[in-house]
Amino acid sequence: MKYFGTDGFRGKANVDLCVSHAFKVGRFLGWYYGKESKAQIVIGKDTRRSSYMFEDALSAGLTASGADVYLLHVTPTPSVSYVVRKGEYDCGIMISASHNPFYDNGIKLINSEGHKMEEEVLEKIEEYIDSEEDYIPLATDENIGCTIDYSMGRNRYVGHLMSLATRSFKHKKIALDCANGSSYLVAKGLFEALGATVKCIGMEPNGININEGCGSTHIENLQGYVKDNGFDVGFAFDGDADRCLAIDDEGEIIDGDMILYICGKYLKEKGELNDNTVVPTVMSNIGLFKAFDKEGIKYVTTDVGDKYVNQCMMENGYSLGGEQSGHIIFSKYAVTGDGVLTALMIMEVIMEKKLKLSELKQGFKAYPQVLKNVRVTDKVLAMEDADVLKVKDEVAATLGDDGRILLRASGTEPLVRVMVEASTEELCNEMVDKVVKVIVDKGYEVK
Repeated sequence: MKYFGTDGFRGKANVDLCVSHAFKVGRFLGWYYGKESKAQIVIGKDTRRSSYMFEDALSAGLTASGADVYLLHVTPTPSVSYVVRKGEYDCGIMISASHNPFYDNGIKLINSEGHKMEEEVLEKIEEYIDSEEDYIPLATDENIGCTIDYSMGRNRYVGHLMSLATRSFKHKKIALDCANGSSYLVAKGLFEALGATVKCIGMEPNGININEGCGSTHIENLQGYVKDNGFDVGFAFDGDADRCLAIDDEGEIIDGDMILYICGKYLKEKGELNDNTVVPTVMSNIGLFKAFDKEGIKYVTTDVGDKYVNQCMMENGYSLGGEQSGHIIFSKYAVTGDGVLTALMIMEVIMEKKLKLSELKQGFKAYPQVLKNVRVTDKVLAMEDADVLKVKDEVAATLGDDGRILLRASGTEPLVRVMVEASTEELCNEMVDKVVKVIVDKGYEVK
């Protein structure tokens, strides 16, 4: 697709993603869902400066096509999914570039079931964006839409999360890094209401500091905070709070793979791990697969992207899946990755098992992993080159059962990603460099 990737229409604000794009997205959605009755559409946004601009542009387009717009204001992406799914809304829109820097932004579209928008609808939106003729009629008179302040929807989402906790978190010291993003209005109050002592960083958004040296993409910030202040656990979210990474009581990072391991074991013990299966992606560490093998837990891997994880889970009725980056889906409670929900579920395991997070990860040993990106002229040709495939097979044979190599093309950039996991970092680098050298020698690299 031209504009919409695996996680929405994303790019530098007013360069790749412009107000005119947002207006036309709104125009199309208001018309498309309003053919039989007035469309009802929910909008949420993160804290970056351009989110306010895009919120206005989308609202203008939607109301001009006759839709009524419900504004959640600054709110996590999963809250938009929750509100749309639980109410009588036609679709939802989240304005966010997730973990990207503040100068980027994105438009994520969510269907009436809370899932990512169907591709056939996205294709029609792209066709309208590029059309020279504006074939969508403007609403007039009483048919013009209106905007409604619906911050109450965010409160309902928080209430939903609170209802999932089965016990108090009293006597637990929790540190949060809200990335100066969407979770700053939600996470602290939630965990305090559940009895925990909560301290936060990344709580002063100013429009340009979202994800800047904080949040799940700069987990070292929270890591130091937990170590220095003796917290029981720390949770870091990204800009739109659909990701969560954790820091354990010893100051060690708990990534998405470890979260899948901890929660997978827990759900299996409770008899709630549907078909005894977890859904990670192909980029999950080989250590996760070996740990699952030891625990007798099955797994089905998908391509990278929570979109593909969710699709696999929904089609097969699986209860847990996610990515190493911290997109974790608990299908009993949500249909999308939810960072605050993930933190809540980890706390549930800690409280019920009466164990520290450092103890819960025992049995999981991550393999050293090295990933290098090669910017190429043609990623398809590079991936299918006979010499590249030959060296890939040679590396796989060298690693045997004690490692693996993964070659994949980026879904959004002209990159070939070369990832190797092995017993040592030195061996990882050696094997990655061996493959990268062939790609470069064959002339695929962009100089």
